[in-house]
Amino acid sequence: MKILLVHQNFPGQFLHLAPALVARGHEVLALTDEQNKRASPVRTVRYKAPPAEKPPSGLARAYAEHAGRGWLAARGCRALRDRHGYTPDLIFGHSGWGETLFLREIWPQARLLVYAELLYRTRGHDVGFDPEINPDTDDARAFAITRSAHLIQGLVQADGGLAPTAYQANSFPPELRQKLTVIHDGIDCEKVRPDPEARLELPDGRVLTAADEVLSYVSRSLEPYRGFHRLMRALPDVMAARPQAQVVLVGGDGVSYGSQPRDAASWKDKMLAELDGRLDLDRIHFLGRVPYQQYLSLLRISRVHCYLTYPFVLSWSLTEAMAAGCYIVASDTEPVRELVTDGENGRLVPFFDQEALVSALVRGLAGDPEAARLRAAARRTIAEGYDLQTQSLPRLVDWIESFAP
Repeated sequence: MKILLVHQNFPGQFLHLAPALVARGHEVLALTDEQNKRASPVRTVRYKAPPAEKPPSGLARAYAEHAGRGWLAARGCRALRDRHGYTPDLIFGHSGWGETLFLREIWPQARLLVYAELLYRTRGHDVGFDPEINPDTDDARAFAITRSAHLIQGLVQADGGLAPTAYQANSFPPELRQKLTVIHDGIDCEKVRPDPEARLELPDGRVLTAADEVLSYVSRSLEPYRGFHRLMRALPDVMAARPQAQVVLVGGDGVSYGSQPRDAASWKDKMLAELDGRLDLDRIHFLGRVPYQQYLSLLRISRVHCYLTYPFVLSWSLTEAMAAGCYIVASDTEPVRELVTDGENGRLVPFFDQEALVSALVRGLAGDPEAARLRAAARRTIAEGYDLQTQSLPRLVDWIESFAP
């Protein structure tokens, strides 16, 4: 088949799928934003980037942004069709940024598939979950509806859709959920695995190993959606109870989900100001965003890995931490419960129970007698159900090929 993959930040979720499809004999082309400079595993063309100016404010803004990007992607496809005579048999695109909205008008005969990551909901997800940060208001619920419009439209137009977890697939209403297949992107368990000899060098030259009491936390951005504020508020008691503990946090100062605090430049600055004088800053290490191998080194030396999240998209970092054999302390929220069962392959604590979080972290750092069993079970969960080569990738390729014209 001639397959067109569409993703504004390609390869994104298609990193392993694209070359696997080529290996199967398919002709694969990728379409992405012209500002995307990431290396591509397949031949790639680019469409004009959206203008820097923002669309009008108000409830229509989210749809206007995504429809605008969708039209730019469609114009790029029109050029492929009219100037180069290109016609794909199948299109598979991430629907999150609107890029697939108009592609059926360019190639009406092509099969259209979408990566349906999550549907925003007015209740049961992020809206109102954390009243301190994201209160349940009429305005917030109305905005969630408008943010969902292009996602619903994208799946309605598609012949089928893919979601990485059952929780994320179930965010869609039943009439659309039936179009979705659940297959995780996959974790390369040969690459992401325990290594007792791992070392992590900190910016000050200090070297940490698995012999140290390392509490790790990883998020694309240090923000409330990933429980950053809950962890930071736990740290004074955790560090007092474990005077040798070293806390290593990976993540940028910006925002990936939600909004910036109104009274500080970043959530990191806000929490440091709130906890001023209560933290031993010599034992807290903010690394920012780090190279992948450095991130893996952190997971491999971690004595306790803390993962907290709103009811929202599940992070790759949790699955990779489990594959690396980490001792997991995580929030007892719905997306996490799909992978972690308390006492079987990790420890779960209520998201808002500060005392329970402190207790679980201290227990892990002190040397939980069950740690070895929980670590092995965490890795086994990923190896048996989410491994890239033996589980996810073969299923993804079969799913794509099932839509062959």
